This record gives sequence, C-alpha cells and structure tokens, in this order.
Amino acid sequence: MLDKLLVIENKYEELNSLLGDPKVLSVPQDVQKYSREHAELQPIVEKIREYKRLLSDLESTEELLGSGDPEIKDLAEAELDDLKKRRPLLEDELKLMLLPVDPRDTKSVILEIRAGTGGEEAALFAASLFRMYSKYAESKRWKVEIINMNSTGLGGIKEVIASIEGKGVYSKLKYESGVHRVQRVPATEASGRIHTSAATVAVLPEAEDVDIKVDEKDLRIDTFCASGPGGQGVNTTYSAVRIVHVPTGLTVQCQDERSQIKNKDKAMKVLRSRLYEIEMERQEKERAQQRKSQVGTGDRSERIRTYNYPQNRVSDHRNGLTLHKLEQVLEGQMDEIIESLVTYFNAEKLKEL
Repeated sequence: MLDKLLVIENKYEELNSLLGDPKVLSVPQDVQKYSREHAELQPIVEKIREYKRLLSDLESTEELLGSGDPEIKDLAEAELDDLKKRRPLLEDELKLMLLPVDPRDTKSVILEIRAGTGGEEAALFAASLFRMYSKYAESKRWKVEIINMNSTGLGGIKEVIASIEGKGVYSKLKYESGVHRVQRVPATEASGRIHTSAATVAVLPEAEDVDIKVDEKDLRIDTFCASGPGGQGVNTTYSAVRIVHVPTGLTVQCQDERSQIKNKDKAMKVLRSRLYEIEMERQEKERAQQRKSQVGTGDRSERIRTYNYPQNRVSDHRNGLTLHKLEQVLEGQMDEIIESLVTYFNAEKLKEL
C-alpha cells in the first residue's frame, strides 16, 4: 500500500508544479483539467501525510522504549499503545480512499423518469418520484431545471427530463438508476385491491465540452411549434427544438423555454450526456471482460426498489435496507437510503480489490 501512496503523493506534487507553469496557465482547458485532478487528490494526500507522521511517531516512540529513564519509558509505552490503536483505523480510511475514483462523481446530472407498466397509476407514481428527487435536491441546495415533460390529464407524468446542478450530485444519485416499483391502492380502484406499477429512473452524468465533442455536421436540427399549455405563443412560434445525432440515431427535443436558443442549449446538454453515457458503458464493457461482474453500474433494467404504501415501507433490493417511513422518503428525506447504498457499494468494491 505504501508504494501506491507514494505514487499518489508524487502525482499531487507534479500537479502543483503544472498549476504554477505559465505555459499551462495560458490554456484554460488544461487549468480546468489539472485543477480538478488536484482538488480530487488533496483529501487523500492530506490523509497520506497524516499516516506518514503516524509511522514516524511509531518509530521514534519505539526507540524511546530503550531509554534508561523509567518515567520516559512509561510515557513511551502509553503513547505507543495509542499509536498502535490509531494505525489500523487510519489504514482502513486510506483503503477506502484508494478505491478507484469515479471521475463522474463531481458532476451534475440529467435525471430521466418514465412511467412503466401500470397506465395512469404508473404516471402518477412517476410524478411522485420526480417530486421526491426535487425535494431531496432542494434540501441539498441543488438547482433543478425541467428540460422536457410529458404530463397526463390527472397530474401524472409519462416522461420528465430534468437537469440537477450542484457539487457532487452524481455521487449521491448514481445508484438511483433502475426500475422503481410501487404497491398501493389506486384512487380509481373501487374494490380496494392493491396494484403494482413501475417507473424507470435514469441518472446520467452531465457531460461537459471537455468530456465529449459533438461535431455539428453530425446533427440534424429541426424547429417546430411547441404543444401543450402556455398561451398563444406556444402554437405560433417555432421555439421547440428537436436534435437528431445522425451517427447514433439519438433524438432529443426540448420545448420548455419560449426561446429557441435556450431550448437548443438544453437539448444539447441532454444529448452530450447521453453520448457520454454510451461511451462510459462501452469502456465499462471492455473492463467487464476481465472480471466476472460489474459493481455499482446502476443498470437501469434492474428492479432496485419497492415503495409499499399499505405497509408504509421502502425496500431496496440490492443491500436489503427496509425503512418503515415511506411518507418521509417521498418528501425527499433520502439521506439514509443513499448513504447506505454508498457504503454497500464501497464494501463490494473493496471485496473485489
């Protein structure tokens, strides 16, 4: 482990030198890249230096045990006992910090929620999920902005795409991708039977220009009149934008803003994030050939959680967590669920290592 720690510390010092180099400072993209790497390494470098100080203290304290002075020897023995207790705790912290860092963790996200099986009841559940994530984002002081929404007449949502901007959003929400299932008695059910419906959630790390380049010649951009509520301007101006990425066939559209330029910017944000996800999935598949299974990829085809209204219960099917406080969770109180998933998947990664 010491060899790995030395490599990290040397890399940190190298980044310090680069960020002081006038040639680097003249290229904004390089400054952004190196500053991000430097910030990511700083916490572990501080922990490495704390660990090195502890090893040095251990060595010097052990030398004091050979002192002929009984009082100094007693003090050294007490200090040594304390240092030996601290060492494994510090090593465990370092092992967690040495886990491969997901470069996407610091990013904002594109959140996509779609109603699945269950008709109008599934659409109402999708609306509840979007409200839950919006409330959670609000508690973290993240910014939520709707990019595109397809609502139903009864207050449900067939599909919603939104950006959630803030520090480390992806690190908190990345395990939310998957099939979410609800069990409850619909308001329209006269006989009181419990129905099971589902909605899919996809959490995409928001791609920046430095992450993925999109060639304009690969795009087909159409404008059209927006539909839905919004007054006369909705149906008379060509403000809605549809972008097709010809090489992949990906299609994104946005009509949330009255401005065509703003709609195009939002649509491009979603397109870049989807292309980025495709590239990351390709890389993950290549790595998966060398190991039996992937850990924490958030496969959205997997049923990950059940929300049971009659029992006031939320159950996550990956780590077995069950909470009997459904109402609070749907109000955005998701910290207990999210932190337990982060701990679970970190433990799984440590097992792999």
